[in-house]
Amino acid sequence: MIQKSYRETAKSTSQFAVRLAQTAADVREAQALRYCVFVDEFGADGPLIDHDARLETDCFDDHTEQLLLLDMARRVGERVVGVYRLMDSRGAKSAGQFYSQGEFDLAPLIGSQRTLLELGRSCLHVDYRGGSGMMHLWQGLAKIVRDRKIEVLFGVASFRGTDLDALTPPLSLLHRDHLAPRDIRVRSNTYEALDRGVIQDRVGAMKQVPALIKAYLRLGGFIGDGAFVDHAFKTTDVCVILDLARMNPRQAALYGARDDLDI
Repeated sequence: MIQKSYRETAKSTSQFAVRLAQTAADVREAQALRYCVFVDEFGADGPLIDHDARLETDCFDDHTEQLLLLDMARRVGERVVGVYRLMDSRGAKSAGQFYSQGEFDLAPLIGSQRTLLELGRSCLHVDYRGGSGMMHLWQGLAKIVRDRKIEVLFGVASFRGTDLDALTPPLSLLHRDHLAPRDIRVRSNTYEALDRGVIQDRVGAMKQVPALIKAYLRLGGFIGDGAFVDHAFKTTDVCVILDLARMNPRQAALYGARDDLDI
């Protein structure tokens, strides 16, 4: 009951700000939130995760930008309640590859010569899910996309767990209804087929799809061919692709860029 009351208060009194990380302290706050979500909740592990400092880090952080959602009503040092990690082609060149290339063959996207932006490590503090927090992050992201003339957004999105049999309904649904067009259809490196059988209950299958993936689909997103089982993060991953040229006006309106954000 106490936790529920706190969540209701947080959602009703929050004053949000969205901006890119500007200092090393900003990045550490982002990594701390990532630790709470990916390590504490998902049980993820990896060679560069700092368990003593409770920071989820990896070798790509030095080549990326962190888009932060801040609740200005919280204490300093606890204000970051949402994160998107962004990597453009210049960052990928510096890092040696996009993060997603460890799981998916991105040749169709890279070969397209279009302006790409990879989205990763997307997470919200548990008290801010189901409210307006993600929309604020999207609005900040939309401004970056417009200002930088990004043409294609993509990134790894995850189902919890690595039991593919248990994920048969939602994975099959994604394959049947949301498979990417061939010109942007990436393929998982360690291929696990999405098409795993007949869908008996479409509504039930969609309920198994994580909220973030469903949100991308509502925006007109597509799913690459095949899943990748990430044993370190204890997730089953798909590659989500948003081709802005294929979004219709209604979908683009949902994406809602704001001009008053200083990003």
